[in-house]
This record gives sequence, structure tokens and C-alpha cells, in this order.
Amino acid sequence: MIDLRRLLEPAHAFLAGVPAGTALAAEARTSDLDQLARSVAMDHPLPMAREVPRLIDHTILKPEAGPAEIEQLCQEARQAAFASVCVNSGHVERAAKSLVGSGVKVSAVVGFPLGAAATLAKALETAAAIEDGALEIDMVLAIGLLRAADYEAVAADIAAVAAVAHAGGALLKVIFENALLTPAQQAAACLLSVAAGAEFVKTSSGFGPSGAEEADVRRMRAIVGPQVGVKAAGGIRSRADLERMVRAGANRVGTSSGVKIMQEYARGQA
Repeated sequence: MIDLRRLLEPAHAFLAGVPAGTALAAEARTSDLDQLARSVAMDHPLPMAREVPRLIDHTILKPEAGPAEIEQLCQEARQAAFASVCVNSGHVERAAKSLVGSGVKVSAVVGFPLGAAATLAKALETAAAIEDGALEIDMVLAIGLLRAADYEAVAADIAAVAAVAHAGGALLKVIFENALLTPAQQAAACLLSVAAGAEFVKTSSGFGPSGAEEADVRRMRAIVGPQVGVKAAGGIRSRADLERMVRAGANRVGTSSGVKIMQEYARGQA
């Protein structure tokens, strides 16, 4: 519990100084540490097999992916009724056309995978993706600025993309790249993302040193609470991987192995 207080204190202090009435204003208070500790330790319920597809963002982000692979991704997502396909922004229009009438959304990555693009570039990429049919935006936060504890710049970057996304009717997921962050930096990213208007926080891009870790997902869920989504991504290749992340608190999973995972459910394979 003392550790959680230490992790949260720097970002809470920043948020407490944000002027009321501004786009980044948020009520910064000392968290209920007992509740946080209980949440970190708690196992969340697993979904029924028929509910699992709606947890999955069926993903292809490799740079060599071409039109045929995007079409195949969309066909698989349509057949399985996944929550979304997650693609690079240049593929959004093709994916959206392929998925018309399916109920499967298109998620577009923005500032991907480094997060080091200018805020204006991220905002413009977001607007273009929404115009092409994206309903969800997965942006990479400014990792270097977060590591430097420039919370104002990190929050402003997220808030700018959130404003564009929300104006276009899209929700926002913020990618942290946890392998490059300390637990304290992850905690700050959670608070800043929520304060800036994000609907989800996300573990990783899948292009970093490592992917989703159970301990990180538990910490993220504890900090953002039940009203904000947690997406686990990176290295999730099996039913066992997915269920470990869901127990930890993830309510969305990004994976390129969605078809394989659903085959495991069909076989009753743990």
C-alpha cells in the first residue's frame, strides 16, 4: 500500500495543479489505498466462450502487410465477430469497406509505434483515420516525455488526440509501452490518460522489448478503476494468455492470434 502511494504521488501532484475549467482539469485526490491493494490482488471473472470474440482486437500491424492480408484479417474478424480489427492508419479505408454491415469496428494506430511524432501529426493522423472509417484510435503516448516527467506535455499530447477522436465519434486508447517504463511511470501514464479523456489504457505496441505482463495489467486496472478500459497487447497467442490477462483486469485484448485462440475455445483447450 505504501508502494502504491509512492507510485501515484507525482502524477497526483501534477493534476492537483491543473487549473480548474481547462481541458486537462481532473480531481486529484489521495487514492483509497486499501481499495487499490484489493483490486491489484483480485482475479476478475472470465467470460463465457461465446463472449470472448468481443474482447479481441484482431490485429495486423507489420509494415509488410498488403491489401490481401488486410482483406483476410477482415474476413476472419467478420466470421468470428471480433470487437475490431486493428490496423495501421493507411489501411483503415480498405478495412472499413470490407467490414460494412458486420458490426466489427476498425481501430487505427496513431503515432505508431514510437509515440515520438509531433502532437499535430498525431491529431491529423487521427482525423484522417476517422474520415476513412475508424471508430477507435490506439495512440502511442510520448514515451520520452513521460520518462522525463514532463507530465504537462504528455497530457496535452493525449488531450489533443482525444479531442479530435471524440469530435469524430471515436474512442481513444493510449498505448504506454510498459517495457520502457517503471511502475511509477506507468502509474503516471494511467492518471494522465484518464485526465486527458482516454477511454482505454493499453500495455504495449507489440513492437517494444516485451509485451503485456500480468503485473502491469493488474496495476493499470487498479489505478484507472472500473470505468476505464484496459487493453492488453503484445505476446498474447493462446487461450491461456488471454485468460491470464482477463483475470488481471483486461477487458480488451490485442492479438494477431485471434483465430487460433477461438479454435482453442472450440476444442475446449485450456
